[in-house]
Amino acid sequence: MSYITERREEEKERRREEILDAAEVVFSDKGFDTATMDQVARQARVSRALVYVYFKDKDALHLAVCLRGLQLLRELFQQARENAKTGADQVRAIGRAYMNFSEQHPTYFAALSRFEAQEHDFNQDDPCCETLEMMQAGQKVHEQTVLALAQGMADGSLRNDLKNLIQISITLWGYTHGTIQLAQTKFKFMEAMGFSKEQFMSDALELTMHALCKPGTGGQA
Repeated sequence: MSYITERREEEKERRREEILDAAEVVFSDKGFDTATMDQVARQARVSRALVYVYFKDKDALHLAVCLRGLQLLRELFQQARENAKTGADQVRAIGRAYMNFSEQHPTYFAALSRFEAQEHDFNQDDPCCETLEMMQAGQKVHEQTVLALAQGMADGSLRNDLKNLIQISITLWGYTHGTIQLAQTKFKFMEAMGFSKEQFMSDALELTMHALCKPGTGGQA
């Protein structure tokens, strides 16, 4: 690749990232459903036509934001896993990392929630399928939980009869995701019942760990 070609590719990637940055701002401010490509263009200080050069429609922008969120989530899960000793502590740390992610990166969490609420066709025979890219990015996130589960079975901090670890990872994700959404939408009700959303999420995580850990170990190897 020539120097000029390389510079052009770098410029294209920089412009694409700037448009994505702008889309995140607009999506956060206006919401995904009401945001428009015109608003994204204005925020990015480019023409509407240029936005369409990089993203064919708003759904493509939404998917790109989701991919950013998944890439960050994988990094956070990996950090959580690497900073904990036993497999049980790694699973617990991953759960907390997801809860923190929802608080610290609400636009990504909202984008991913919107994606998961819709039906998608994953065509594994089409290498250009955008939703296939999402599936592959999601698998990389789940790999971190699978590694933690396998570590827990090996070090004795988790039950040794766990089967199909990717299925368990998806189950844990669904449980944690739903817990976060309840905490976000029902926190006033929880306060009226005498507990905070933070307590609700923490106790929900420990309930999950109780199901995964060997009886009486508390997740300690």
